[in-house]
Amino acid sequence: MQTWLLESAASGALDDAVRFKDRVWNWLTDADMWANVLFSGLRILAIFLLTRLIIKVVYKVIDRSMEKEVTGSRSRLLANSRRFSTVGGLLKNVVTVICNFIMIMLILSEFNFDLGPLLAGAGVVGLAIGFGAQSLVKDVITGFFIIFEDQFAVGDVIQTGTYKGTVEMIGLRTTRLLSFTGEVHIVPNGSIVNVTNYSLANAMAVVDVPVKIERGLENTLALIGEALQGIEERSDNIIAYPNILGIQSMSTSEFVIRIAANCQPNAREAAQRQIQSDIKQALEKQTAQEEAEAARKALEQEEQASRVAIEAELVKAAREASETAGAVPRRQIAAAQEGEEGDN
Repeated sequence: MQTWLLESAASGALDDAVRFKDRVWNWLTDADMWANVLFSGLRILAIFLLTRLIIKVVYKVIDRSMEKEVTGSRSRLLANSRRFSTVGGLLKNVVTVICNFIMIMLILSEFNFDLGPLLAGAGVVGLAIGFGAQSLVKDVITGFFIIFEDQFAVGDVIQTGTYKGTVEMIGLRTTRLLSFTGEVHIVPNGSIVNVTNYSLANAMAVVDVPVKIERGLENTLALIGEALQGIEERSDNIIAYPNILGIQSMSTSEFVIRIAANCQPNAREAAQRQIQSDIKQALEKQTAQEEAEAARKALEQEEQASRVAIEAELVKAAREASETAGAVPRRQIAAAQEGEEGDN
């Protein structure tokens, strides 16, 4: 009985192995299956290559459109290469995401995935994420409108709230600012309510120069005007010759001269330093000249006083000499008179 059971088990295992071998052989030799696999692989490869081609073509179209706008200089949105980089990069990222999403959907369809439930589930998940991450959605929407409306671009100097610095990166969720002292601020786009952009228009540099009340007004204005001659050539930050407005304020000890200059965007501090430096050098030069002139006059006065003293000494000596020379005959006459009186 046991022998019969063992033989039956061995026979069944052998039959199963033969059937499995037959299934594997039938699967490997199934021409229709391999044809479907080959055609599916070719379609997947074609979808991938076509997606890459579409992305490259759209990239070229975006680049040429941006270059045309920049060359035309009619749109402030793309007025320089920094805005070109910002908007062009955003459009390229959007195109890449959309094309890759469509490619993935088409590839999944080649593996007989039912895309209807998948898309419906993705919609439900997206809706849940939208309700659960409202701040994230707010940041993304605000970031989109910041770039779309060209409120600022990469490289601009802006101030939002208490943060001020150069825009290093504009994302759909955050904006990165580099302050002048080296700190990097990561600002969520949803928190950006008011923005001051210092890089869109020319700036006005205003300098107040305090002057001692003893100095003459006309001479001071002439000195400042002469000091600022050619400053627009010495400094690239200043566009035109500064305007000397005149006295801004006055007290018993000094009066203040105000100077205004049209300068490049975000170059107000540099222009003010240049103006102050030129005026300071002119004042130092005039002060040195005045001190040299005062020293020369003092030396001349000392020399004149020395000459006068020497002349006075000479006159005094001559007077004493003449008095001494006149005293000798008088003594002789007096002596003679005394002698004559004695003889008498």
